[in-house]
Amino acid sequence: MVTSNAGARQVRSLVPARMDRLPWTKFHWTVIFGLGVSWILDGLEVQIVATAGFQHDLHMSSAQVGLTGTIYLLGEVVGALYFGRLADKLGRKRLFILTLAIYLAGSGIGGLAFAMWFLWIFRFIAGMGIGGEYTAINSAIDELIPSHYRGRVDIAVNGTYWAGAALGATANLFLLADTGFANSWGWRIGFFIGPLLGLIIIYVRRHIPESPRWLMTHGREDEAESTVDEIEADIRAAGHELPEVDDSKALEVSPLPSVPFRQVARVFLREYPKRTFLGLSMMITQSFLYNAIFFTYALVLQKFYGVSLSGITFYFFPFAVGNLLGPLVLGPLFDTIGRRKMIFGTYALSGLVLAVSAALFQAGLLNATTQTIFWCVAFFFASAGASSAYLTVSEIFPLELRGQAISYFFAIGQIAGAVAPVLYGSMIGDGSSRGPLAAGYYLGAAVMAAGGIIALIFGVNAERQSLESIADPLSKVGGGNEGAGQAGAGR
Repeated sequence: MVTSNAGARQVRSLVPARMDRLPWTKFHWTVIFGLGVSWILDGLEVQIVATAGFQHDLHMSSAQVGLTGTIYLLGEVVGALYFGRLADKLGRKRLFILTLAIYLAGSGIGGLAFAMWFLWIFRFIAGMGIGGEYTAINSAIDELIPSHYRGRVDIAVNGTYWAGAALGATANLFLLADTGFANSWGWRIGFFIGPLLGLIIIYVRRHIPESPRWLMTHGREDEAESTVDEIEADIRAAGHELPEVDDSKALEVSPLPSVPFRQVARVFLREYPKRTFLGLSMMITQSFLYNAIFFTYALVLQKFYGVSLSGITFYFFPFAVGNLLGPLVLGPLFDTIGRRKMIFGTYALSGLVLAVSAALFQAGLLNATTQTIFWCVAFFFASAGASSAYLTVSEIFPLELRGQAISYFFAIGQIAGAVAPVLYGSMIGDGSSRGPLAAGYYLGAAVMAAGGIIALIFGVNAERQSLESIADPLSKVGGGNEGAGQAGAGR
């Protein structure tokens, strides 16, 4: 419904309320399958780099292997920043097709690397594609999933990163089993797995609609209504009854085609400074810990425990399973117990377990198996916490800035985390001293504990709240961030 007020075009819409009252159906599974693959691809990519099968073939040191991970992360930063703004301006669907194509090209060509510098260039390009994926897809998932399921779904989807990592590990069982083949062709074939999977997903994504919420706030209300009508028709055809939505839940907006940077800065720094601090803290702490451990775990097993390159895969599986199970098992609790309590609990427990493992590692009381067990337990909690960081930054700011909010916080978190692989790679060195790496583990534990405490103090009770009640859209007529109070947190 379009109205007029002082010459300004206004839209009164029930689109958000209609989307939030939908039952869980096949449509939502399609969204998860078609969009959630981004994390699977990222996990696959990072696993291939972490295993470092290319190290011998390209004559790279341990520090250079760590730098390869850093370059990929920097590519993610650039991609997130550039494509995040485009996702808010041009729409979610256009971007999650484009960014997947960029990833496919970067990863595939990277598998043809004949020199270290060539590998680094295309690792950067692949990272750009994945960075752009994070912004467009987190936005789309949050805007398409009903509010009662948003927390568990977002956390579970982010956690599927580890399904990709497990897939990469499975491939490495065959590709890296023979040292000669691993050092020449095995790692190259590994780089082609992601692009092959991505080609299939492009087809699925063509059938996922543009976010009706994005359409509504960009002056395309007719398309938004039509999209929701089609979704509801399919749900009713499957035998579900849908209650009518009361008109009191309508949202009145004056469409904003784009948001200038001055207004973006004002939202983050003046309207929601506490939320900005919260988002930065969560993203930086989880990124630092994950990049520190994951990009160097293979070196730790090799240098300190004498595990062969092919044997590393067997130790990785339980590590990946623990990371995957954490979001799946703990995710529903973020919608019931609540965001703040669960974020604090997962961050703090992961830091505590890591600190205990650091003490035992320094004392020489661990072997490869027990070291892996500690990693499994620590990252069972850390994985759910890290996934909740992406959920938090994607739901606590206005809809028109969702893609950019994710991109800015993701970029800053990755920049902070990008130093971790190089730093921890240097701590490992040749494996002759445990002290530096033990200190690094203590540092990672302290960082996570700090992130949990900050979330407990400044967190937002966003569980089961509509996105529009957590933060008023910038386009809302007469908006004054009243919704922020409904979510149980100030600015």
